[in-house]
Amino acid sequence: MKDLIKIIDKKLDEYLPIIYPEDIFKAMKYTLMLPGKRLRPVMCIETARLLGCDINKVLPAACALEMLHVQSLIHDDLPCMDNDDFRRGQPSNHKVFGEANAVLAGDALLTFAPQLIIEKSTELSDRQIVRILHEYTKFAGAYGLIAGQVVDIESEGGKLVKSAEETLDFIHINKTAVLFRLAVRFGAICADADENTFNEFDKFATKFGLAFQIYDDIMDEISTFEELGKSIGKDEASGKLTYVSLYGLEEAKNKFSALIDECYDIIGKYHSEIFREILDKLKNRIVGK
Repeated sequence: MKDLIKIIDKKLDEYLPIIYPEDIFKAMKYTLMLPGKRLRPVMCIETARLLGCDINKVLPAACALEMLHVQSLIHDDLPCMDNDDFRRGQPSNHKVFGEANAVLAGDALLTFAPQLIIEKSTELSDRQIVRILHEYTKFAGAYGLIAGQVVDIESEGGKLVKSAEETLDFIHINKTAVLFRLAVRFGAICADADENTFNEFDKFATKFGLAFQIYDDIMDEISTFEELGKSIGKDEASGKLTYVSLYGLEEAKNKFSALIDECYDIIGKYHSEIFREILDKLKNRIVGK
């Protein structure tokens, strides 16, 4: 996994040079290059590899996905959203470059990512590129990330159209799981996977995404700033609807463990050391607490 992260970091740096006007490119690159787990591009590449695809075919799509993820982080930290001053242990984008440039940096990454897919995916067919772009534009917008963010904001004010349980699942299937789904879907498309395999990986990623969000909710309750690199306890302070606030800490842990076990069951037949490493790390951090 460390080797894959090095490859991804090198490509991200290569794909995004700082040119005029430098302020916007510096703002884009600042959050993009902060040290991170790179879970989404790693899962994208590993899915493609497991299905017989060369890493060079999938790298542009994997890096584009990380740009989309970083865009969501920059906007999520804004004062009008979650209002967080730190990301990955460093000042948030708007604290360094100002709110206007942070908004524009997020917008720029959102549009730079599909440009990257089109220009750099030279080993994919036109059909594959169009399919990846369709997935990207669908899940990045009002059918995915933005839908999750809107309902997340509404739920803070107590505006629930559905039950609390349905609302919570909707938020995190769209706000969190959707990027993990994109990761494996991109990888499967690059590998020309059949429909059954495509759907199997999508099911894995959906369950993993929900488990990851429950993990994040639990860690916000029991972890430290040094461990997570972002403000702790903000969910409770802002009255945010989370798995911990709705079900309690112990039941949230039970839900997390059940989903992680389902992920092991789905992905186990592919004998992936990287997927097992990711699942093990999450599970051990919660069980250890």
